Amino acid sequence: MDSVSQMALGAAVSVAVVGRRMPVWKAAVIGAAFGTLPDLDVVIDYGDPIRNMTFHRAESHALFWLTLFSPLAAWFCTKWSGMADSFRIWWLNIWLILISHTLLDAMTVYGTQLLLPFSDTPLGVASIFIIDPLYTVPLLCGLFWAIRWRGRRGLNANRNGLIISTLYLCWTVLAQQHVTAMAEKSIAASDVEVRQKLVTPTPFNTLIWRVLVITPEGYGEGFYSLLDGDRPIQFEYFSRRIYWFEALQGSWETARIGWFSKGFFAMSEHDGEVRITDLRMGQQPDYVFSFAVARHDSTGVQPMAPVSRPSRVDIGEGFRWLGLRLFDANTPPLHRAMMPATEPFD
Repeated sequence: MDSVSQMALGAAVSVAVVGRRMPVWKAAVIGAAFGTLPDLDVVIDYGDPIRNMTFHRAESHALFWLTLFSPLAAWFCTKWSGMADSFRIWWLNIWLILISHTLLDAMTVYGTQLLLPFSDTPLGVASIFIIDPLYTVPLLCGLFWAIRWRGRRGLNANRNGLIISTLYLCWTVLAQQHVTAMAEKSIAASDVEVRQKLVTPTPFNTLIWRVLVITPEGYGEGFYSLLDGDRPIQFEYFSRRIYWFEALQGSWETARIGWFSKGFFAMSEHDGEVRITDLRMGQQPDYVFSFAVARHDSTGVQPMAPVSRPSRVDIGEGFRWLGLRLFDANTPPLHRAMMPATEPFD
């Protein structure tokens, strides 16, 4: 999730655990600091953009390592606060802040390596977008009133913010299950062989969902609004250009994206650059994680040091499309409904 959400969650957890033992504002500041701590791995340069992407949310988000780190952090907080008899409560507080951070990240589609060092498989429920105001606002409201009101009334407000945000997370999973059932029904009614599917919300909401499917020939993309009812999902299909992936067998970079994306990737060529794109984050033709990994000319395909080639849709047009698609199932996909400034992904 975004930094604001993680700081708000950490602050709310800290206020709930130690808010009766110290000033609420101080508990909130400590919680916000530890709530954003795991994401500081973004400052580490692993050598290239693909390594930076796929090593993010690794050891700093692993349940095992965070559990080992929490007593050390608790000891520091005990010494700093002068509360020598409160080590256990600080230990619980820090552990809950860190673990809630990584579990929240695991609700997104990106992938969080929770089980290191025992398994490096990126886990992601994909039921919430990385920024969702309906999750974050209740936490911020609870914290605001906790600091303003103080005492039991303020702590109750903070608790209610945590409850509402957690219930919203539960809602995202239920909504995802509903859309998954609709996707399976639509796929079964078609004659397309689907090998993999992914159901994830569109940006900033859980009312409009994107369904991504991998087929033997390529991939398909469809959208479903919770207001669509029983209307089948209409898919648009594209080539994955998988022959480029096969031409780059032995390339660590392409294999790494293939693994990290769990197979939801596509290859393309742009002006002599061969690119690999993670299809999970974005929508046709604009994707957050796309990398040039080779050059193609008359002599063949030569691997190159990866270069990030992100493509992002105009935010204003994106919001306008979301508003149209929510109520009208006949609204064409964004890249057809609007004229994107980016070049098409072929």
